[in-house]
Amino acid sequence: MTATRPFPEPSFPEPTPIRVALVDDQQLVRSGFTMLINSQPDLQVVVQAGNGHEALATLSASAADVVLMDVRMPGMDGIETTRQLMQRIRAAAEGSWLSELKIVVLTTFDLDEYALAAVQAGASGFLLKDAPPEELLEAIRTVYRGDAVIAPSTTKRLLDHVAPLLGAPSPERDAHIATVGTLTGRELEVFTLIAQGHSNPEIAADLFLSEATVKTHVGHILAKLQARDRVQLVLIAYEAGIARTR
Repeated sequence: MTATRPFPEPSFPEPTPIRVALVDDQQLVRSGFTMLINSQPDLQVVVQAGNGHEALATLSASAADVVLMDVRMPGMDGIETTRQLMQRIRAAAEGSWLSELKIVVLTTFDLDEYALAAVQAGASGFLLKDAPPEELLEAIRTVYRGDAVIAPSTTKRLLDHVAPLLGAPSPERDAHIATVGTLTGRELEVFTLIAQGHSNPEIAADLFLSEATVKTHVGHILAKLQARDRVQLVLIAYEAGIARTR
């Protein structure tokens, strides 16, 4: 009787790590973040820069998925760097790595206005520099998946802290309020829950909808409000008075 050979175990390629760019003028901060991020099998630091000029130059030569951006830096700060990166992102060909690049701003409480300006410029969220390591790592994964960093408690506290700035009269705020008025009743319900930090599955459960239906509503809301992601929706919700501090 001939012995049968066992079938070989199927082999699957290792998933490509999420490529992270660090932009911070403090070498010690970059070194610490690099050690933390590279300790994760699904994350890898591929770019480091000490200011905005370096970041724009290095990101022109090296592809990345997520940028961790310090707000205050010499030469070119995080706000202007984010603004210029967003111009490149909007002009990039659809499907290219640059068109998918996401930015997370790192800040401290005494720099709230700077963080707010950077997020308004197009960043996908912001975190405190002294946030727990697991929160920082999850933020990278979250924005890479296409969601904005609005769930962490630090972001909610910061948004509450700067709510008066978002509610100040401005032509942009008036335009956002007018656009919010074009949402359907169901879209407004979904928008309100997004502003409260709810995920799509949570919204689906609250409104007794399928996740696919919620995703469709979210897409319509993003298009109507011309928002890039959920954190932009949250900012608009604060401007329009849909979201308020508690």
